[in-house]
Amino acid sequence: MKTILINLESDPQLEAQLLDELKAQKGEIELRRFPDDESYLRVLTDCKDHNVVIFCNLYQPDNKILRLLLLADTVRQMGAVKIGLITPYLAYMRQDKQFHEGECVSSRPFARLISASLDFMVTVDPHLHRYNTLDEIYSIPSRVVHAAPLIADWIRKNIKTPLLIGPDSESEQWVSSVAELAGAPFQVLNKIRRGDYDVEVTLPDVERWRQHTPVLVDDIISSGRTMLETITHLQNAGMPRATCIAVHGIFAADAYQQLQTVADVITSRCIPHPSSQIEIAPAIADAVRELLQG
Repeated sequence: MKTILINLESDPQLEAQLLDELKAQKGEIELRRFPDDESYLRVLTDCKDHNVVIFCNLYQPDNKILRLLLLADTVRQMGAVKIGLITPYLAYMRQDKQFHEGECVSSRPFARLISASLDFMVTVDPHLHRYNTLDEIYSIPSRVVHAAPLIADWIRKNIKTPLLIGPDSESEQWVSSVAELAGAPFQVLNKIRRGDYDVEVTLPDVERWRQHTPVLVDDIISSGRTMLETITHLQNAGMPRATCIAVHGIFAADAYQQLQTVADVITSRCIPHPSSQIEIAPAIADAVRELLQG
């Protein structure tokens, strides 16, 4: 049975890597918009009796989710055996609690939409803050590719004497895991967030690490304020130029340009960006094969 990989408006470079890793057939689709801005979608590849994996990166999901659901329904009607989703960035995970009356806890209805249309899902380090696993809100089998080993491997190969730094107490377990895999020491910051762009950071004693390269590790860089504040403290402490590493590089507004002036910035290939240097395709392919075989 063949595996067909269909790229729905996502990174062509990662698509090519996934096709190679999965030994999959490239699925062809026709996609355009009618004059009233509704979507026209046609699947040109025969999917009957084959597994279909849709590569749709759900970063900025509101522009993609309806087309994803239309595509999944179409290939199911065509007779696909299993329909899976590869989404390196899983959207709508950050709103996981109702803080005010009437707020939508968007992670839950979004999970129901995905679960109703697909048979399995693979993603990379989703934002699991108040959920222990994706199984709490997704009813389909899922696999989370952990970026910690991939980041640790990059650090070992590229930074001689690193000191890993986590942005807050919540990151300690994750950063300590990367540090252990990289064979490097780590420190965790104390952080007070007053708003999206108002963050106060205090550092532990870094005197003994003065000759180490500080490596700031986080799951997401969005506004970049935490890292910028941290780098200021590191500079004042006389430490070498920092390296900032994130799994998901969102870089709101001019965050990337600001960080670039004071640090080297590295991200995984989860969200296509000039900073993307950490490869994820082999690990994603392993997870997909496991789900297809299961």
